[in-house]
Amino acid sequence: MREESKGGLSLQRGKIARPQKVAIYGPEGVGKSTLAGQLPNPVFLDTEGGTHHLDVVRLDGAETWEEINKAVQQLATGEHEFKSLVVDTADWLERKCAEYVCKKANKESIEDFGYGKGFTLVAEEFQKFLVSLDGLLAKGMHIVFLAHSTVKKFESPEQAGAYDRFELKMSKQVAPLIKEWCDTLLFATYLTRVAEGESGKKRAVGGKERVIYTTHSAAYDAKNRHGLADKLPFSIESLAPIFGGAIPAKRSPQKTASEQFGEIMAAHENAPAIREFLIHRGQIKADGSFADVGEDYAKRVLSNPAKFLQAVSEKNQQNSKE
Repeated sequence: MREESKGGLSLQRGKIARPQKVAIYGPEGVGKSTLAGQLPNPVFLDTEGGTHHLDVVRLDGAETWEEINKAVQQLATGEHEFKSLVVDTADWLERKCAEYVCKKANKESIEDFGYGKGFTLVAEEFQKFLVSLDGLLAKGMHIVFLAHSTVKKFESPEQAGAYDRFELKMSKQVAPLIKEWCDTLLFATYLTRVAEGESGKKRAVGGKERVIYTTHSAAYDAKNRHGLADKLPFSIESLAPIFGGAIPAKRSPQKTASEQFGEIMAAHENAPAIREFLIHRGQIKADGSFADVGEDYAKRVLSNPAKFLQAVSEKNQQNSKE
């Protein structure tokens, strides 16, 4: 960073390194908590009791909204070695906030406030919590919210009809606060491909490989300010650019022929036809991946891929005539 002075103004040029504000959301069981457990020196605010299977440090006794705020204040003012606060999860944190708002107003339910009024009060209280996190950022701690995803129908003003999209599983008053607050919003999910069978019917295949989406699309919310690729492998190394090198880059092991074959064929424009060909030949199962082919078979294909693709094309033409 270089200091400059123009017309009496004190200026700075260059990137500014600072703690990151990140939100990672996705379906239940995709591995968000396990991934966050590998962040730099994390401490978990476990609002739903979902980290019992992980060997991580948790904030003890932070059950109610008042206790949660007190714990955050202690993190901001006390001496400790933690470098990241992981809120697991944001949607359960909103529940704690709603319980506090109801208790404070002597209401049984958030609906008792009248149409929309209760959720507005929750959003105001949640916004105060986000502001309180500035104390942790000033202390050099990263803040990472984990959240569940939900599928909602979206009506586009530019298109006829509605379509499904993944969003934060939070109220429409609080979800925008999280999305605006964070520097990086990541959607973690299982990668599912659509293959067309011999009958012409399409079906979903895969579902085991996990990925992280980093940029907005019609199907999900996401954003980043780090120039990340649109789709990343589900690994802590993928997040290294976000946290300024605090996560060491992992050296990639030598890939097997099967793994190389899997990557090449998954990215091929005729991937569905290739999959049906491999299933027909008994090289992979119907729910398997391209990388499941045998090592010897993969080596033969990689030695002459043009011959293999020609065989796939001929088989595809034969199916079309039948």
